[in-house]
Amino acid sequence: MANEPVAERDPGPEIIELSSVPGFVVFDLPGAAVSAGGTRLAPDVTAAEVALLARAMTYKYGALGVKIGGAKAGVRGDPADAAGKAGLMARFCAEVRPMTDAGRFLTGPDMGTSEEDFAPLRQDRAAPAAMRAVVSGVPFEDVLTGYGVAVAADTALRTQWGWGWEGRSVAIEGFGKVGGGVAREVIRRGGRVAAVSTLAGYICDPRGLDIGLLLALRDVHADACVAHYGLPVGPPADLFSAVGADVVVPGARPGVIGTRIAGLLPPSVRVIAPAANAPYTAGGADVLRRRGILALPDFVCNAGAVIGYRSALDATPEQVLAAAGTTIGELIRDALGHQGGPLAGACARAQGFVRGWWGEPPGPPFAM
Repeated sequence: MANEPVAERDPGPEIIELSSVPGFVVFDLPGAAVSAGGTRLAPDVTAAEVALLARAMTYKYGALGVKIGGAKAGVRGDPADAAGKAGLMARFCAEVRPMTDAGRFLTGPDMGTSEEDFAPLRQDRAAPAAMRAVVSGVPFEDVLTGYGVAVAADTALRTQWGWGWEGRSVAIEGFGKVGGGVAREVIRRGGRVAAVSTLAGYICDPRGLDIGLLLALRDVHADACVAHYGLPVGPPADLFSAVGADVVVPGARPGVIGTRIAGLLPPSVRVIAPAANAPYTAGGADVLRRRGILALPDFVCNAGAVIGYRSALDATPEQVLAAAGTTIGELIRDALGHQGGPLAGACARAQGFVRGWWGEPPGPPFAM
């Protein structure tokens, strides 16, 4: 990526294999006094994926100006198996508790997990009340993350073109809880959702999907909600090439915006605003830059939850949303001023902060 500072030293992450569950904890900055990041539960989660996510957390904390290293944990299991998940997470919490009690590893929800899964770790370190709230049946953390993504895109649209979401459209990869949060906020701001995808496929309607209906269908059919909406269902990956939208939100696993997908995006696409961590490869980011598509930094767009967990214990959901929106908006505006584009700008900001308190930063969180 043009004009991006190149790290001179990358010692590599520290990977701790867990003994009580099939999984691992990854520390991106070995030796950092405090590291933090969520715990992902998925049948196929790998150490390489978790290490990349931990790197993204280092950049997230760096962009926010917080002296914390990035970390992540991964546990192999099926989130849909309630009984099996409960046992896995109980054993996981018991094993990592010495690290959390010592303050070395702070963790919480990620894909496949929820705040309730970490109750054994909250006895001496309570989460802010807002982060335990449920809004319209959705965990507040997911509402907050989706809100931050919508704010980031709105900021980019207003700064570069002078208009926000009003009359504009979005295509959302991964219509889960966070994707639903993005959709709700886009509609609240006057935009429309032109397409969504799940593991079961994608559907589109340039006039705007009925998100209320789709959310109701998701509650009943999960990923298969797209098959019950009444529109033709295409392969999930086609969402990126077949839908003319102003904004695309990658919201699934890392590395989806590689060189091929970046080159296939329709000319209507102006902004990529990730809900997922590490969606770009270095080559994909370069293609976007050359095409004039704004690649917003994932580690800023989806920073809402980190901001929320650092809120006052008695902060209300409304106060947390306001603080997250202000912070994310300011960081995006700052990154947009970088000559290499917003992704390069946010990387440079994060690297400069990490360099000042820890040492030469590791390289940016690009997927392979």
